[in-house]
Amino acid sequence: MSDAMKLVVVGAGGRMGQTVLRLIQATEGAVVHAAVERSGSPLIGRDAGELAGLGSIGVPVTDDPLAAFVHADGVIDFTSPAASVEYAGLAAQARIVHVVGTTGCTADDDAKIAAAARHARIVKSGNMSLGVNLLSVLVKRAAQALDAAGWDIEVLEMHHKRKVDAPSGTALLLGQAAAEGRGIDLADHSVRVRDGHTGPREEGSIGFATLRGGSVIGEHSVLFAGEGETITLSHSAGDRSLFARGALRAALWARDKKPGLYSMLDVLGLSSSN
Repeated sequence: MSDAMKLVVVGAGGRMGQTVLRLIQATEGAVVHAAVERSGSPLIGRDAGELAGLGSIGVPVTDDPLAAFVHADGVIDFTSPAASVEYAGLAAQARIVHVVGTTGCTADDDAKIAAAARHARIVKSGNMSLGVNLLSVLVKRAAQALDAAGWDIEVLEMHHKRKVDAPSGTALLLGQAAAEGRGIDLADHSVRVRDGHTGPREEGSIGFATLRGGSVIGEHSVLFAGEGETITLSHSAGDRSLFARGALRAALWARDKKPGLYSMLDVLGLSSSN
């Protein structure tokens, strides 16, 4: 295991953190180097393996991310926007890989993460799954092929009741793919809320509908509605581990890359530059 990639899991006590811990332990070529939780967490000092149901792995949870990053090769991050910005800066100092699966980032957050990518190898995506990223490519192609004057685009998503950001990062990723296919700016053409007397649908807009409830991991559909026909492209996530698998694949892929900001399309060889 001397050549195994030494990975730090931040937000180790969360559902995604625990899933990532289990996956790393089961993957040849990767090892849990450190586990990080927020300062003041009752989990500090506990064994990370025990948190994830693995039994003891000899890695105590810490609240000192910089110390954890210094001798690591990479960090996998499904936390919060503020935390991810902080971790990006620390990853830049340590010159390591930073995989960011956090959603809900603002434009300012994204700018700070991009700045950190001058020194770190950062892979950031609104969704880490192979299926969703392939779907985004298909959405872009469909948006290119279907005339904006004759086809309306709507993005529908549903998640569990504990999700705090809306629309989801995946919905925005798919909306961005549709906007790129149309050659338009998503920020100028997206419709996030409809309530009351809205008037007719604005031609060329990309609508978003958000549903929350139960334990739904993630359901996403992009509808292309024309006169007398509708095309639906969709993805259903049945297991949270698919996001962890994508994140680990991204970390291993980025290990020997130059500093920069990458996406899952780069990892999967689906970007337009490939």
